[in-house]
Parts: sequence; C-alpha cells; structure tokens
Amino acid sequence: MSDSQPRYGEPGGSQFPITTALAFPDRQIEKSLGMVFGVVVRSMGMAKGITAGFKALAGGEVKQYTRLVEDSRRHALDRMIENAQLLGAQGVVSFRFDSSEVGQSLTEIVAYGTAVTLSNPS
Repeated sequence: MSDSQPRYGEPGGSQFPITTALAFPDRQIEKSLGMVFGVVVRSMGMAKGITAGFKALAGGEVKQYTRLVEDSRRHALDRMIENAQLLGAQGVVSFRFDSSEVGQSLTEIVAYGTAVTLSNPS
C-alpha cells in the first residue's frame, strides 16, 4: 500500500472489521482462515535521532518518536489488512501489536491477528 493512500480508520481508508476480542458482538465467525500479520522495520534517521536524543535528555514526550511509532503502527496495520484480504477474510479477531528492536537503530512493529470470514450483520 502506498504511503499516500488513506489508512485504516481515516476518511476514505479501510473500514475493515478488526477487534482485539475473540469474536465480533454483532456478527458470527463462519470460518477461520489462519494468522495474518503486517511487519514494518523503521529507523528514525541520524538527524531526527540526534534531535530526539536531546529532547529525551530534557524529559517529557519525544514527539519525533511518538510520530514514528504511530506511523509505523498504521503502516503495519494496513499491511495486515492487505494480507487478510488476500486470503478472502472479512475481518480480523484477536488483533495485537508487538514491537522489538532490530540492531541499535531499528524498530520492528508487527500487527497480527486471526483472519476470518463473517456472517451478514444481524
């Protein structure tokens, strides 16, 4: 998915059903299609990293890192939705995010859950 397209939950973006629960309250799961995920590995970049490092020393929110993490999570979520749709899914249950460091300057963000097909809304 291109970075210029609307993202999940934004106007014009996907309204693909996703929940952290095991089921949707208004729809029945017809079939589980298995696990799906979206992965993003990001780096802050040298110049922004130095600026953010000085801000961290002063205390308070480091907005450069906050924006990086928010954008990375949205990107990972969009990739997970794409993967679910490739399987023919109509939703994702048991949704989670995970993150870890890769090396000293890279962060991996993973969005994952179980792709499912759903009955018609009641």
